[in-house]
Amino acid sequence: QVQLVESGGGLVQPGGSLRLSCAASESIFSLGTMGWYRQAPGKQRELAASINTLDRTNYADSVKGRFTISRDNAKNTVYLQMNSLKPEDTAVYYCKPVAPGWLYYWGQGTRVTVSS
Repeated sequence: QVQLVESGGGLVQPGGSLRLSCAASESIFSLGTMGWYRQAPGKQRELAASINTLDRTNYADSVKGRFTISRDNAKNTVYLQMNSLKPEDTAVYYCKPVAPGWLYYWGQGTRVTVSS
């Protein structure tokens, strides 16, 4: 079973930046398209950003232009650079492959709180 460990969350003021990391225990290239999901308090989880093996990216409208997803296959790590953070970005962020076989997998996530 592949292990995915998210890190990098924390408390940040509105307008600030954070970079999240997702370290995998094996090759992320073999995992295919990777995604960063998030769940805000009282809301359903949503796919915030994804990146495929050709480094093509997709973003939710709510984060487009502010977040950047990237992957480093050599380090088996996926990143999410988050800029111009807003209070509504407050959520627990999770990473995992965007694939049916991973539907019920959720790691421990990393909490992001945007507040003054």
